[in-house]
Amino acid sequence: MRNLFLGLILTAWIAVAYAATPRQAVFRVENMTCPTCSITIQKALDKVPGVTAKRVDARSATVTVRFDPERTNPVAIAKIITDAGFPATAITSKHGD
Repeated sequence: MRNLFLGLILTAWIAVAYAATPRQAVFRVENMTCPTCSITIQKALDKVPGVTAKRVDARSATVTVRFDPERTNPVAIAKIITDAGFPATAITSKHGD
């Protein structure tokens, strides 16, 4: 019985740790033509609950975002960027380190 109880606790702990792991997504973004575009995207992402870090790269036309998957997701992030005037599509999404 004790082994079963310990197994359940370990399983629950792993599930919580997995769920709390930050994720990262990279988005291809259109219409970035100047430094102000990067600022506009960063300000839009500042309003998204769960976004913990962001990097806008105008040269490669990408935005890399770290986020809490309990609070947001790549679809919602792409919508926020698109709504700011820069059509965005997720090109990768993975667990953060």
